[in-house]
Parts: sequence; C-alpha cells; structure tokens
Amino acid sequence: MKAIVYTKYGPPDVLQLKEVAKPIPKDNEVLVKIFATTVTKYDCWRRSCTAPTGFWLPNRIALGLRKPKKIILGTELAGEIESVGKDVKRFKEGDQVFGYPGTSLGANAEYVCMPEDGVVAIRPANMTYEEAVAVPQGALTALFFLRKGNIQSGQKVLIFGASGGVGTAAVQLAKHFGAEVTGVCSTTKLELVKSLGADKVIDYTKEDFTKSGQTYDIIFDTVGESSISGCKSSLKKNGFYLFTTFGLPKLVQILWLSMTSSKKVIFGLLKERTEDLIFLKELIEAGKIKSVIDRRYPLEQIAEAHRYVETGHKKGNVVITLEHNNKT
Repeated sequence: MKAIVYTKYGPPDVLQLKEVAKPIPKDNEVLVKIFATTVTKYDCWRRSCTAPTGFWLPNRIALGLRKPKKIILGTELAGEIESVGKDVKRFKEGDQVFGYPGTSLGANAEYVCMPEDGVVAIRPANMTYEEAVAVPQGALTALFFLRKGNIQSGQKVLIFGASGGVGTAAVQLAKHFGAEVTGVCSTTKLELVKSLGADKVIDYTKEDFTKSGQTYDIIFDTVGESSISGCKSSLKKNGFYLFTTFGLPKLVQILWLSMTSSKKVIFGLLKERTEDLIFLKELIEAGKIKSVIDRRYPLEQIAEAHRYVETGHKKGNVVITLEHNNKT
C-alpha cells in the first residue's frame, strides 16, 4: 500500500511517499481502507520533533530519541472497513466509518488497522468522507475540555482561537450546550466564526478582550496564546480557564493562578472515548455541528499541507484525500 513515511525529523521534505506492507487485522481489529485523512499542528510537531517551550526533552523521549518510533503520521481517518478480525462484533465489511487513531497514528496511508473498541464509529449519514474526517480531533478535544469546564446553559463562554480545528468545534458545541459564545480570531476569519453561531466576535488584532471589562464563566484558549494575567481578570469568581496548548513558562503561571485564586484551570491531554465520537455523530446528523475545511490536498502533496498548517493561518481543518477515494 502507499503511505507517507518519515524516518528522520525535519522540515516537510522529510515526508516520503512509499510502498509499505499492507497491515493485517488482528482478531479484535478492523482494517480500514482510508479515503480521507488530515494534517494537524500535532502532526507537524511530531514530524519536526518540536514541542512547546520547556518540553523538548520529554517530547523527544516520547517520539524517539534519534529517529521516529512511529514512521507513519495521521491521527484522523474516514473510510470503509475492508475486513474484520474473527472476534469483531461492532463492525462488518463494507461499513463506512470515521475515527481517531490518536497517538497510535498511521492514518496517512491507504490502510490502517484499528481495534474494534477504538475511537471509531459509523460515518455520519449527512457527511462525505472528507467532511467526516475533519471532525474527530477538534471536536473530541473541544467536547472534552468544555465538559471539564462544567459548561452550562446561559453561561458566557469565550473561545480564543475560534477559527482553528478545535476552536470551530468549540464554538458550535458551546452553542449546543446553550452558552452565549464570544469568538476571538483574526480579521479574515470573523465571518467564518459568526457563521458557526458565535453571538459576538472579537478581532484580536484590533481589540484586547481582557481590557473590555466583560467577564466570562469559561475562557477556552485553544491555541495557547492568551494572556494569563489578563484572562484572570476576565474570568468570573469561580470561572474555568481551559488550555489545550502551553509551554513550561505558561504552565508555571497556570499552576500559580490555580493555587492563588478561586478560578479553576483545566489543562492536560485529551482522553478520547468512543461514546463521545458517537455523541458527535448524533449531533452532526441532527444538524448541530458542521465541519470546517480550509484546504484539500492529495496524499502525494502532503508536504505542502504541512507547510500550510505551519503558517498558523488555517481556518478549521486541512484534509488529505487518497487516490482510491472514488466515493462521496
């Protein structure tokens, strides 16, 4: 099968299209023929072996000291089940699915095996493969953190980085939960964030939301760029400050804020669950969530996709389509 392989860390040019052995599913696994996958900032971090400030060494140990432990990237997939292991009960050959291999990776290829109890579900009936693949990572992350922040109907929620993969999902999910949503993004992305249901939008290039005097029940920083001191004053007394990305200096500030105020700070890694993906599928089919796709690239041009994601200017998601994708 064709796969995008990298055997050393470096710029996008280290990614190579290669023929590799097609995987064989174990008794508890399904073999997915992949029609669409994605490139995220996390794929770029892994490829270049970079990490937020202060985490270089643990990141290098985790990924492989001298070279990558896992040579095929890709954390999201949509495709069709080609075969199943003898113990599989949830799925059958021909099922159209979408899923999140997460740290197991391997989705930047024509085929991948996933355990039956992994984060994989039947594709939403009202989405194409390309639309469906743009859901899992961003929406699962947004759902996980908003629930950790105990989101309630009627609350005021601010999403910082509202136009990214996590941010676009967070705006829609917060609206679903009944919140009044303010989205923060750059000038060219304001209309997109409005179209997702945000009640207010703030252009961070022209206005600092922390100086407006407005306070929020939840501030969700999806990009790790907000001012902690400013956000502290913009949070209500028992408000939640949610973080998905941070370096070591910011982590120290976050911990200090948590210890010295009644404001709660939630950070850490996504704990993905199959039932959450199924919940998102139901919301999609009910018309509550749509995916946002900025650009599409064929598998052969994945290096270009990495270059674009690394600019930091993407809106929503960057999707990779595979040659044998002859289905909608």
